[in-house]
This record gives sequence, structure tokens and C-alpha cells, in this order.
Amino acid sequence: MGFHEIRFPANLSFGSVGGPERRTEIVTLANGFEERNTPWAHSRRRYDAGVGLRSLDDIEVLLAFFEARRGQLYGFRWKDWSDYRSCRASQTISATDQVIGIGDGVQTVFPLSKTYRSGEAAYTRPIEKPVAGSVQVAIQGEPRQEDIDFTIDETRGTILFETPPDIDVSVSAGFEFDVPVRFDSDLVQTSVASFQAGDVPNVPVVEVRL
Repeated sequence: MGFHEIRFPANLSFGSVGGPERRTEIVTLANGFEERNTPWAHSRRRYDAGVGLRSLDDIEVLLAFFEARRGQLYGFRWKDWSDYRSCRASQTISATDQVIGIGDGVQTVFPLSKTYRSGEAAYTRPIEKPVAGSVQVAIQGEPRQEDIDFTIDETRGTILFETPPDIDVSVSAGFEFDVPVRFDSDLVQTSVASFQAGDVPNVPVVEVRL
């Protein structure tokens, strides 16, 4: 699948509307009870890139970005301003934000992830597009040095250690991340007159599986 390692202009994604989507299949039985199931292990996010447009210059930037991606053909990075860090919005990123694995003395590659908890339930989301320069890593709470102790594949969201972490030690990380997306339409309709009157185009964007 074609993917360009470029981020949609963050100033245009700021203020956009969107969030996670789930697919739940519900069957109502004859006795009134329900059976619920989902074919999706992970949610899929959708956004409207048109909401962040504030000027005619913004429209030109959007059109250039759209044309360079050939519409829906190539994916790209998207900053979700409501959820782009490994920690809470009020906190500072640290190397102990997210436990991404437990050492076994053999494994050297650990994929980044973010866990969402509510009560006793939790969901672990794969993070495949970390932001360059933002990733911090620790083993058993002790920070490690990038390019000395580990390297990062920023296109796949994986950490590679020079030496495998010892058995039963926790591997944690803190980071910023983008969402891999594509345009969800091959058509962008804009009108200078309507835009100046306060109307903005609808530019749907949808998360892609990599």
C-alpha cells in the first residue's frame, strides 16, 4: 500500500472534528436478549480536514496536499490534537508512560502501543507512526539512550534494542504519535464565495491499516 511519510499540516488539522469508530454486530434474539460481536480488533478513526480551514491560503495548501497524494491513492500522517501523546494532556511525556512489553532475554524488537483503561477494562492500541525525536524508552524504569541502547523505526513504530532486555523486566516508552490516514474521497469541492461567507468544504479523512 502506498504511504507518504509526511504529515498533513498540523495547523489545518487543529480544530478538526473526528475520533474513533467501532463496528459492532448486534443480533436481537427472540427472547429479547442480544448477542454482540465485533469483526474489528482495533478501532478506526475518521476526521474532517475541512473544519480547520480558515483562509484562502489554507485552501491552496489543502489542494496541493491532496493533489500530491493523488487523492485516496497515498496515505499520510495526521495529528489528532485530541489524542497524540502517550500520557494525559496535562502531563509531560516520560519514558515510563506506557509499558510496551516484558523482557524474556531473547526478544529485541518491541512495538509501541498505548493502553486505554476504564474501570477493569482496557484496550491496547498499536502505535505505528511515532513522531521523530519524541520517543523516550526505559527498562525497569531506567531511561535508555537512543542510538546507543536502542534504535527506532519511525515508519513502523518499533523499538530495536542492541541487547535483549533481561527476563521479567518491564520495557516502557513515552512518545508523540501520528495517525496513518488517507483521504476518504477522490473529490474536494471548494468555493471561494461560500468559504468567505463562512462555509467550509467537507474533506473526509480515514485511518488506514498498515
